[in-house]
Amino acid sequence: DVQLQAFGGGSVQAGGSLRLSCAASGFTFDDYAIGWFRQAPGKEREFVACISWSGGFRLFSDSVKGRFTISRDNAKNTVYLQMNSLKPDDTAVYYCAADRGTVGGRDPTRYRYWGQGTQVTVSS
Repeated sequence: DVQLQAFGGGSVQAGGSLRLSCAASGFTFDDYAIGWFRQAPGKEREFVACISWSGGFRLFSDSVKGRFTISRDNAKNTVYLQMNSLKPDDTAVYYCAADRGTVGGRDPTRYRYWGQGTQVTVSS
């Protein structure tokens, strides 16, 4: 069975850091780009970042650029989202997803597999 498991969320104060992990199984992990999305209460799901199959291409939303980084370890079937300088606006449920292709992108409809989310709460 295909599984994507996001974990590492929690509650932090503004300015703090968290590292999210996305562990995958059940498919050929290094054939897929991986993306992170988030959804805050009452808002639509929004793109956060993605990384290509090799890690050579990375894309970030304007709202997190310069604060978040994304990396992957294909030997461990895991993608990481390092979140620094967190703001209350970053509060959301964070989801990881596997792209149908190898590059990734902002459009959530291109992602084939989705994991359950992990809650991130940033207090002011």
